[in-house]
Amino acid sequence: MRFMVITKATAASEAGVMPATEDFETAGKFIEELVDAGVLLAAEGIGPSSTGARIYFDGEKKTVVDGPFAETKELIAGFYLVEMKSLEECVEWFRRCPLPQVGPGESTNIEIRRLYSAEDFGDEFTAEQREAVKRREESAAPGFKSA
Repeated sequence: MRFMVITKATAASEAGVMPATEDFETAGKFIEELVDAGVLLAAEGIGPSSTGARIYFDGEKKTVVDGPFAETKELIAGFYLVEMKSLEECVEWFRRCPLPQVGPGESTNIEIRRLYSAEDFGDEFTAEQREAVKRREESAAPGFKSA
């Protein structure tokens, strides 16, 4: 099973403050453990919301709003994409995940979400649709997966 492990933004990450050298080293060691175990597919940090945009959909109306976005507790700061046997295994790994220190009175969390594959959609996902997914995956960049 593939999982996306989502790290949440903090006031510092939203301000564009880069982690300390020690934080990079600690995170690097954790990432190396994931690589050595053969479970890491990708890991990336994401820029602050001030450098992004949101698109709101209301029927046919689409509204673009440039960042920054006010509520940092629900913003994403980065992610890990991993292949694990179960949610329980993923939780055990990421209980050890080092996160940069947060400010006084501030807390953060990580969120683990399973990624769907074609097999998860059942009979509603037709053979033709499954074949289309296979064609996309074969012609896409290395490592591309879709459902």
